[in-house]
Amino acid sequence: MNENRILPCPYCDTLNRVPSSKPAQDARCGRCHKALFEGHPVALTTRRFDAHARAQDIPLVVDFWAEWCGPCRGFAPTFEAAAREFEPRVRFAKVDSDREPELSQRFQIRSIPTLLMMQGGRELARVSGALPMSELRRWIGAHLPQ
Repeated sequence: MNENRILPCPYCDTLNRVPSSKPAQDARCGRCHKALFEGHPVALTTRRFDAHARAQDIPLVVDFWAEWCGPCRGFAPTFEAAAREFEPRVRFAKVDSDREPELSQRFQIRSIPTLLMMQGGRELARVSGALPMSELRRWIGAHLPQ
């Protein structure tokens, strides 16, 4: 039996049916034809957020950040490196808390950077603060759905 995974496109948010037998890193969007994974976090707006957060077949790690935040800027290269390391098992996204206050309020973000891991619209885990790569790896690994 050939099971399919439903993966949102990081560019146009179209839900794509990708056979489990096909490597996800090779998958392209059926609508815009861009790669579904490129090893970079996706910048999400309030409008685009739910298409990715509600995905059942892939966890989403979201970095709530702001341009003026020194720890956020310092953490950005670590988060980028994690995207390269963990995709396509995990999707990585960034939400600018100043530009998307509705999302910050919805998730009760009180400090930045704050990371959320979500899947199927549910929050699985949360951590605040700029983590070193070893801590980020451990946090992701501890909360990945089996």
